[in-house]
Amino acid sequence: MEIPIKQALALKTLPDAKDLAFGTLFTDHMFNMDYDPDNGWHYPRIEPYGAIPMDPSTMVLHYGQSIFEGLKAFKTPEDRIQLFRPEDNFTRFNRSAHRMCIPLFDEAFALDAAKELIRLDRRWVPSAPGTSLYIRPTIIAMDPFLGVRASYTYRFFIILSPVGAYYKEGFNPVKIWVTEKYVRAVPGGVGEVKTAGNYAASLFAGEEAHHKGYTQVLWLDGVERKYVEEVGSMNIFFVIDDEIITPSLSGSILSGITRDSVMALARKWGHPVTERRITIDEVMAAHEAGKLQECFGSGTAAVISPVGEIKYKDKQIKIGDGKVGSWARKFFDAITDIQYGHAEDTEGWIHPVD
Repeated sequence: MEIPIKQALALKTLPDAKDLAFGTLFTDHMFNMDYDPDNGWHYPRIEPYGAIPMDPSTMVLHYGQSIFEGLKAFKTPEDRIQLFRPEDNFTRFNRSAHRMCIPLFDEAFALDAAKELIRLDRRWVPSAPGTSLYIRPTIIAMDPFLGVRASYTYRFFIILSPVGAYYKEGFNPVKIWVTEKYVRAVPGGVGEVKTAGNYAASLFAGEEAHHKGYTQVLWLDGVERKYVEEVGSMNIFFVIDDEIITPSLSGSILSGITRDSVMALARKWGHPVTERRITIDEVMAAHEAGKLQECFGSGTAAVISPVGEIKYKDKQIKIGDGKVGSWARKFFDAITDIQYGHAEDTEGWIHPVD
């Protein structure tokens, strides 16, 4: 399918890189494509960024049948634009589509559409250190119908946003709070899917964490409420007695692409990574024994986020010396150097846009 382009008549003013937050500004254009049973996915187009008209009865508003992805475009010192593992994002996007009863799409075409949109809005790709262009593909149910079933029609869109650091702390240790009271997902549910309801379910506990002075919630499993799963916006890693440990994928944990990158690099460097169930009590005991050396999160938004403090029940622990740990720093530097073109991509992760 060809992608016709309708350019905006007036372009927005570019922001100053020092003012970039996360997800607050959007570029001049967006990609749209529609689905119906008779035509399949059709009418792809790039047009000015704008509202999507919908009926008050549109199914996504009532039943939450929607999925999304998140990836980034980076500018290299040679002023080239490149993506990091985008094929993996669109493959995961299709897995989410399957789980949420949304028609599958052509992954290669979707990636081409994203690249075409980025080329058109390339002036929005920031070049300041730590900045990037965030890419948000989304599919929403579009039937005007008040009944519980899968929609017959859908809108696929991609929007772009120039971003700075995800956390206000930047690449500095964050504080996380472990909740026993609330759960995010259970095995057999949709915890491993990037669907809107997962994030809505996490908001209440997230607000409580913020009121207590913590950056994020560390979720435990939804059945026994003792096994560590993930943080609200990232997977989690622990370094205990020189062993790098991350919770195994259980069906209620997102299969993070940055998570996979961390494990691949560690194994390449000859340091094994263990994927297994780990209880919060084991983490706390490791700290008590002086064996909990580091904790950090991984995700597209923050890349690597060191964790400096964990609060569980009535006990608050400080990890390491309160500074960025050596493993967190090593993974952060290695991944961002590849993303920004400062290091050779020996893993085949980089996909050039132009």
